[in-house]
Amino acid sequence: MVELVWLIPAFPLVGFLVILLGGRKLGEPFAGLFATAMVGASFVVAALTYFDLLGMDAEARSHTETLFSWVPVGDLQIDMAFLVDPLSITMCLFVTGIGSLIHLYSIGYMHGDPKFSKFFLYLNLFILSMTLLVLGSNLLVTFLGWEGVGTCSYFLISFWHTKDANATAGKKAFVTNRIGDFGVMLAMFLAFGAVGSLDYAVINDSALAGTLTTATATGIAALLFLGAVGKSAQLPLYVWLPDAMAGPTPVSALIHAATMVTAGVYLMVRVNPVLGAAADWVPTLIAYTGAITALFAATIALAQNDIKKVLAYSTVSQLGYMFLAVGTGAYVAAIFHMVTHAFFKALLFLGSGSVIHGMHEEQDMRKMGKLFKFMPITASTFIIGWLAIAGVPPFAGFWSKDEILLFALAESPILYVIGIVTAILTAFYMTRQVVMTFFGEQKWGSLANEAEAAHLNDEPDTDAETEGAEAEALDETPDPVPVTHGAHGEFKPHESPPFMVLPLIVLAGLSVVGGLIQLPSLGIIPKSAQHKLLDWLEPLVEFEGSPVNGIGEAQIDGTWADDNKILLIAIAIACALIGIAAGWAVYQKRMARPVEPELLARGWRYDEAISWFMGKPGRDGFQAIADYDSNVVDGAVNGVAVAVRETAQQVRKGQTGYVRQYAGVIGIGVVLLLGWFVVIRGIL
Repeated sequence: MVELVWLIPAFPLVGFLVILLGGRKLGEPFAGLFATAMVGASFVVAALTYFDLLGMDAEARSHTETLFSWVPVGDLQIDMAFLVDPLSITMCLFVTGIGSLIHLYSIGYMHGDPKFSKFFLYLNLFILSMTLLVLGSNLLVTFLGWEGVGTCSYFLISFWHTKDANATAGKKAFVTNRIGDFGVMLAMFLAFGAVGSLDYAVINDSALAGTLTTATATGIAALLFLGAVGKSAQLPLYVWLPDAMAGPTPVSALIHAATMVTAGVYLMVRVNPVLGAAADWVPTLIAYTGAITALFAATIALAQNDIKKVLAYSTVSQLGYMFLAVGTGAYVAAIFHMVTHAFFKALLFLGSGSVIHGMHEEQDMRKMGKLFKFMPITASTFIIGWLAIAGVPPFAGFWSKDEILLFALAESPILYVIGIVTAILTAFYMTRQVVMTFFGEQKWGSLANEAEAAHLNDEPDTDAETEGAEAEALDETPDPVPVTHGAHGEFKPHESPPFMVLPLIVLAGLSVVGGLIQLPSLGIIPKSAQHKLLDWLEPLVEFEGSPVNGIGEAQIDGTWADDNKILLIAIAIACALIGIAAGWAVYQKRMARPVEPELLARGWRYDEAISWFMGKPGRDGFQAIADYDSNVVDGAVNGVAVAVRETAQQVRKGQTGYVRQYAGVIGIGVVLLLGWFVVIRGIL
């Protein structure tokens, strides 16, 4: 199956072309079903390729399949070629697998939308671009997919572009990512200048052999990291991702979980030998950027009220964990968390979409509450995603996050403290979201019919009574419990249709068992079940002599962190439970007044500061530069032209066309020459 790997991007390409040419004829739901089938076929090919590679020796699991010569220009020979190895196939499996579930979910979510077929056209193009990105055997093919996902993000985020906010969010994502793309382009130029190739194999082999100088490796690594910061939404370029929720919810799930934002982490792991050969400050910069971003975004999520915006900042935070892993040399842990995060974050976003669908497009959690009994499947699966991201064992997020924290402590106690504080905050704000949405007070009103409203009013609200008693104990006035205020018109929350529910159930199962792919080396876990993902990725992250030269997966054997893994696991579990208990006490039991500062709700005003800077001093500065260019630079050039023109105007006056005038000038010249020879030179 290795030689048929080209089918992985080919199927979404076919889907894109068919819907482009005949989408209107296919219509709803057949355009969605066809697009889903194409991505599902890609997943089947990826799975078959995985089993094919699994049957090979570890050293033989890397193949390059060349389709054709793409850029044959002098010394620059670039093929349209795909690199088939454990890393690329791992990426393809979760991109196409989760992508197909999101496609299936979208059939129900986008029901009735007038642009139903166009939506699936963009989704297939998105999957096509992402598969090109992860399969490319060189930086240029990767960059083709890199730009493709950026373009698709613009199309999909601003899909409902009749609203100005949606159109602006799409432009914001597109423009912000151009900054990172500039870094990737410069890295490609530098790599070609240094090794004469853009192939990953050549670049990485040069780093391993030591022929890539430290300065060059540092330049390539730093520039690629700039690209990763833009694409994977890290400080200071994270601002586009929270606004990406302006698109339909399946788009949010696709961008945040399975495609675009994972590209930066993938690229860092792909060139990990270059990171190892770079100056020491590069991995340190990556680690601290990830850690600070994780903490920064987690604090903002504490005060968000939009159900999707909480998850958006959560994505920024979880991506920070992945970069923390990359910076500490935990490349396998980075991929591990990328995979588990794809499971539970897709689940949470699709779950939020199900809530929005059931609440008739309402996204404000302050207008929700007590939805569990109306949406039991959505609520149950969402709770599984909550426990996974909060780091509760045995759910997937616990294992991957704990491994990152293990490597962080081995590298620096400061990084570990930042990571563990972020874990507590994550458990807290996710508990807040679950309580405000599915438990707590009922903040919506059902006016579907009088009997139904009476039924809801007659139900004893034990939570409200408890809250009133606790508020009285705190000497506070309890908030009223609006039951039928009709904030959303006449409706009743309802469960989503099967097309939307089935993906939630599958993702919930993956969020439970996903940690099995990389269990730690503990005595209670059979050795045959330990470090499966490490064994799979080993040829790409562990190299001969890597413990000596610092290239490859970090070696933490014998460190205090490694010797005390059980203690660290206990601390991680305790922190998760502390965050959950605190969130439950504040928002469900109302034992304390919630602290949600306006500063956090507005994202530390970071986005506002950028908008102010670009709109005022930035614009003034750019205008000053434009004026300088116009008046000084262009003025100097134009001034020379004016001087030449004026001189020519004066000189041309002597060109009258009269022969006698020319003869007179010649005569005068002869006399002057004779005078010079006689008087000055003294010839006579």
